[in-house]
Formats: sequence, C-alpha cells, structure tokens
Amino acid sequence: MPTTVRSHAKINLGLYIGAPRPDGFHALVTVYQTLEMHDLVTVSARHAARTSIRITSNDRRVPTDSRNTAWKMVERGLQLFGVSAEVEIHIEKHLPVQGGLGAGSANAVAALIGLEAELQMSQAGAPELPAPGYRLTASSRRLEISAQVGSDVPLFLIGGTILGLDRGQEVYPLPDIEPVWCVVATPSVGVSTPQAFRDWDAHCAAEGLTQEASAVKLKELSRAYASAFAGNIPKGRQAGSSGVPPHSKTVGGDLAGPLGSALVRTGITSWIANDFERVVFRQHPSLAEIKRLLASSGTPEAALHASLSGSGSALFGLYLTREMAEAACARLQAAGVASTLTRTLPRPKYWGQMLQP
Repeated sequence: MPTTVRSHAKINLGLYIGAPRPDGFHALVTVYQTLEMHDLVTVSARHAARTSIRITSNDRRVPTDSRNTAWKMVERGLQLFGVSAEVEIHIEKHLPVQGGLGAGSANAVAALIGLEAELQMSQAGAPELPAPGYRLTASSRRLEISAQVGSDVPLFLIGGTILGLDRGQEVYPLPDIEPVWCVVATPSVGVSTPQAFRDWDAHCAAEGLTQEASAVKLKELSRAYASAFAGNIPKGRQAGSSGVPPHSKTVGGDLAGPLGSALVRTGITSWIANDFERVVFRQHPSLAEIKRLLASSGTPEAALHASLSGSGSALFGLYLTREMAEAACARLQAAGVASTLTRTLPRPKYWGQMLQP
C-alpha cells in the first residue's frame, strides 16, 4: 500500500548573508520555521533487479526527471540501503513551486521518509535480503545525503524552529516558538534566486563588505539567535553586544506584550531581518508594498513580524490571533494578492503529522 507523507513549507524568520566566498557560495545565518501548510507526497516502492524512479504531479511545472529533488533524494537513499527498487512518487502540489518556501526541498525529505516506510513494509516479502531494515536511523547519514541534494533540504529532517548556518545546510534545533497564526502571501511576480545573489554580491562590493568582515558578523549573529530563542538575552544588554545587531533595540525580560508568544517575550522581532530585502525590493517594489500590508504597523492588527521568505517571492506575517491574520488576508485580497492562512508548526507536531493515515 502506498505511503503518503505531508511535505510542509518553511519560512525564514531572519536571514543574514555574507559576502561571496571563493567557492562561489555565501555563508549565512538564518532561523527556519516550519508551517502547517503542505504538499502531499505519495511513495510506492518494491524490490526489483534494477532501480527505476517515476515521478508524477498534479502541477505541470514540477520536474518529473532527475532534476527533481525527490528523485535525487530517493536515488541516494537506495544507494545507501544497497538495494534496487521500482519507485513511484506522486507529488500533489498545494505550495508554490518557487517562492522561498522550500517546497521542493520538503518534497525530497518526504520522498525519503516514504521510501523508508515502503521498504520497511516490503521487507517481509523479501526475507532473503540480509539488511535488517531500510530506515536511515543515523541522522548524520540522512543529513549527509540531504545536504548533497540542496542547502535547505536538511532543515526538513529536524522541523520546528531551526538555526541554519554555513550555506544553510548546517542545522541545529532551537527551542520551538509557541504556534502563532501565519499569513503567507504568494504574489504573481517571480524572483530569480541566482539574480538575487548577484545583486547581493554587487551590494557587498558597493558597501565594501569583505568575506572576512562578514564572517565575524555572521558568527556574532548566530550567537545572538541562539541566545534569543533560548530566552537568554540579559536584561538591559545594549544593542550591538553579544552579537545583537546594531540596529536592534535593548531587549529585557519584562518586554511588554502578550506572554503567549516567545517572539514577543524575547524581543527578537525587533531586530531580525532578511538581507535579501535590500536587493529584491529594489527590483520588485511591489513586494515591499505587500510587506507593508502584512505588517500593518501602528494598528491594532499589526503583525508580530513580517518579512520576505528566502529570496522570495513569498512573504509572510505572523499574528497573535486568527482575527488579526484574517484581517491581513482581507488587506491582501483587496490588493489582488493571493494568500494562505496557516500556523507555525513546532517540532513534535511536525513529526507527529508527517505520515498521513
């Protein structure tokens, strides 16, 4: 019987990017957060003399050959298992194919989880095989092959609130934030990630940001993120110390605001940002306007935080109540912008809901 896996989206609560490195990549510091909104990935697999992989989808834009991240992940998984199999994968898309939500990367992890379940179930039909099972229980092996597939694939092997370092593939679980309402705006405009990085490189050159200087900045920021999400920023600590960015506000333990949200208690929303906004908003001013609609600053319906996700073009806003989130959806609808109402998804629920009954 085929195995269906929920393939959840992610947003970047903050994203700081370094100057380009000699290897052509960029070091970064980010906080990923998984969301309830998801695709469905259905996998069927059976042992065979030769491996074959077939991908179908309800969305014609999804690659159905070896370019697909799910294909790459399954292929590497089978190699690690040391088995050959006929694998069929159907990707039912509900998430944007591109847009900074990690949909393709999440599909890859969902395909691997489905493959493991399928081979485990089919083991009884192949008792002659020496392997005791087909589950990559050693997380390091999963992380290794996922990093080969894509920089933001490993985060989906953790879920919840996650610190991402290096190219984003070095991931560490952070204390989960309490679930909050999230509105994801999906404008029709497209953003090229390679072009966004080229524009960022030009920005670094114009600002004189070197790789060495950005490495120091990113190290400080990684410490700041870890401290903030652990609630360990000392009361009265001045902005700029312990890696808190210079444009941040002083954060104290008695920060005013509803105690139901760690985002409010820690004050992290007063300084997290997405560096891509500096270059993407110049090329696509309409995205800056969408962020303004999401933020609704200075009103009773103001977002806890609003930002571009990844390089875009998706943007999001986080809200304390459903009513606030629905008001944001209404503002976007009036402006002709599509949106989805969802919630942030903590780690236990991420894994508890992954396999669909």
